[in-house]
Amino acid sequence: MFPLQLLALLFISTSQHDDEEKKKQKENKYDGIFRRGDLLQVPRTLFTHFGIYLGAGRVAHFIPDIMPLISSDQCRIRQMVTNSRLLLGVLAKCGSVRVDSVEDFAYGSEIFINTMDKVCSRPALQGEEVAMRAEKLQGDVSYSLLWYNCEHFVMYCRYGTNMSFQTFQFCKTVRRLLLSRRVAKVTAMLGACLLLYVRTVTPCSAMLAVLLPFLIWMASLSRLPCRI
Repeated sequence: MFPLQLLALLFISTSQHDDEEKKKQKENKYDGIFRRGDLLQVPRTLFTHFGIYLGAGRVAHFIPDIMPLISSDQCRIRQMVTNSRLLLGVLAKCGSVRVDSVEDFAYGSEIFINTMDKVCSRPALQGEEVAMRAEKLQGDVSYSLLWYNCEHFVMYCRYGTNMSFQTFQFCKTVRRLLLSRRVAKVTAMLGACLLLYVRTVTPCSAMLAVLLPFLIWMASLSRLPCRI
C-alpha cells in the first residue's frame, strides 16, 4: 500500500508543479504584451468593454452583476459573470469592480490597447498610478448603463476624468432620431387625431397639440449646419 501512496503523492505534486509552471508562463506571456496600467478594450455585440491591466495576467474591470446583491458567498461571486447575471445587474443597477484573468475578460474577443490615448484630450497618467487607482476601487459599486459604466471607470483610472464616449454617441443618436422634422410631423398628426377622437378641444389641449410639434421642429432646425 505504501508504494501506491508514494506514487500517488509523486503524481499529484508533479501535476501541481506543471499547473503552476503553465500559469507562470501565461502570466509572463501577457506581461510581455501589456504593461501595468494599460487600458484594454474588447468589442462586444452591442458595446465595447474596458479594463485596466494590473500585471501577471490580471485585469480590473467594472461589470454589472446581480450576485453580490443576492449572495454573500465569495466563491459564487468570484465565478465568471454569466449573461443572466450581467443583465439582472443592469436592471438592478448593481455592479462590481473585479479582477479576472485576461482570458475571462476578453471572452474570446480581440484585445485592443490604449486606443483612448488618441481620443482623450487629457494625457494618460503613469501606469503605476493607473493600476493603483483600479485596485483601490475594487468592490461593489452602483452601476448605470449611461452615467457610470466600465468606460467611466477606466477613464477615471487612466485620465482622471469621468466620461464615456459610448454614452455620448448613444445620447447623440437618440437626440438625432427624436428631434427630427419627421417626428415633428408625426407628432402633429397624432395630436390632430387625438383631438378629433376626443371631440373636446380646450385651449390647453389645442396649445399642447400645436406647441409640442413646433418645439420638436425648431429643435431639429437647430441641428442643421449653417450655410453662408
